[in-house]
Amino acid sequence: MRRTAVLGSAGTLIAGTLIAGAMAAPAANAADGGRRTVSEARGTAIAAAKAARTGIDWKDCPADWGLDRPVQCGWVSVPLDYSKPHGKQIKLAVDRAKSTGTKEERQGSLVYNPGGPGGSGMRFPLRITKKSPLWQKTAEAYDFVGFDPRGVGHSAPISCVDPQEFVKAPKLDPVPDSEADKRAQRKLAAEYADGCKERSGEMLPHMTTPNTARDLDVIRAALGDRKLNFLGVSYGTYLGAVYATLFPDHVRRMLVDSVVNPSREKIWYQANLDQDVAFQTRWDDWTEWVAKNDASFHIGDTQEKVQAQWLKLRAAAKKEPIGGVVGPAELIGFFQGAPYYDSAWVPTAEVWSKYLAGDEKALVEAAGPDLSDTAGNIAAENGNAVYTAVECADAKWPTNWKKWDRDNTRLHEDHPFMTWANAWMNLPCATWGVKQQTPVEVKSGKGLPPVLIVQSERDAATPYEGAVELHERLKGSRLITEKNAGSHGVTNLVNPCINERVDAYLLSGKTDSRDVTCEPHATPKP
Repeated sequence: MRRTAVLGSAGTLIAGTLIAGAMAAPAANAADGGRRTVSEARGTAIAAAKAARTGIDWKDCPADWGLDRPVQCGWVSVPLDYSKPHGKQIKLAVDRAKSTGTKEERQGSLVYNPGGPGGSGMRFPLRITKKSPLWQKTAEAYDFVGFDPRGVGHSAPISCVDPQEFVKAPKLDPVPDSEADKRAQRKLAAEYADGCKERSGEMLPHMTTPNTARDLDVIRAALGDRKLNFLGVSYGTYLGAVYATLFPDHVRRMLVDSVVNPSREKIWYQANLDQDVAFQTRWDDWTEWVAKNDASFHIGDTQEKVQAQWLKLRAAAKKEPIGGVVGPAELIGFFQGAPYYDSAWVPTAEVWSKYLAGDEKALVEAAGPDLSDTAGNIAAENGNAVYTAVECADAKWPTNWKKWDRDNTRLHEDHPFMTWANAWMNLPCATWGVKQQTPVEVKSGKGLPPVLIVQSERDAATPYEGAVELHERLKGSRLITEKNAGSHGVTNLVNPCINERVDAYLLSGKTDSRDVTCEPHATPKP
């Protein structure tokens, strides 16, 4: 799951086998959609059979995509509505870098999703071209394949507001001081929901995780792979879990990293409340680290002093936006990187340290908008639109403001860092103008092989309990826990205890006979 403070991852498939496999899943999920689920399964089979025949016409990527040779790009057509497979089609952008090993070593494609909802996987093949040491062995066995999910980037992108308006700052302080502040935020959220429907209404009913999972199966068929090899991070773990539920016998290898809790009771309202608690925990980890490294940063030599400096910074930005553009909302948008990723610990503290030393330029550049970055602003607005559209369509959200107000007011008392910012970001779902679905009941199905789950113990964006929940639901899965660590996205960090097991799984399907706990990766140093 991504967070941005805004409002306020061998052979051609025979068509007959594909149809049989795709039609096998609905019986296990009959309660989830009845007749429509069956028709969508049939539609997926039809689309995948067509994609298997058509394949992908790989070419050099368009110059403005920033993906140079040997990365190649192509398109896969999928139905907008899988219950109408011969109806309107949309094109999904895909790319690949071919495996570096011999023909005998190649095991197919490894398809990647980085999360979101709203994240693009198109840069994943660069891990081959840049010879990333963590992925060297895997690159010998697999083509690395990325894609823009439906609605994202080059794949029939959706929009909710004008991108330049979207990035303008400063925005309203997420933490309300009064009922008037709450009314203002509610108005913005309702307007955002209306804007989504006005600008992207045709797409919105079909912007769901199950549809993206169906897209993934069509991509698998277009790649010529009989079964899917998949790496999903963050929201990509939920996409993988839904795919494993709908198409269990189409999975060959599935590695999920930093897991969204797949429980129907969590998707998505409660998952976001749980996230607020985890973000506060990891924020406290970071401020404690900043205090221990006061000789480098000079922010405060105790956690209490660092927290006091944070509140002082917030107050100053509220009174007069820093550089005219960085208010409390923009501060949260920047500082949330530290709880999210260990790689942000040092640079975030350095920017803060410079500000306290009298240099506000670094903070303005890091946290403020860049109105000249038109392409970047379009991508940011699109990513937020997809995030909102998928989470709002996937599940039914509370429509009673009193519940939102009560839950977030209570949670904010002890977990103030992200609670209200998170609430306003998701509030458009309370007035969403499109039918909201019932989440898939994630569980093992016939033919599902062991799934490898990797999770840090103190992850802010996807709390650890989500990995435990998915592990319990997917029989035969194995859980690797990185204890006393909290970076989001573990498989791309240097930790031999994890890296060696990831290689073993992707290369041979091998897992440990039991779950594994690894020591944490190295703590960042100033």
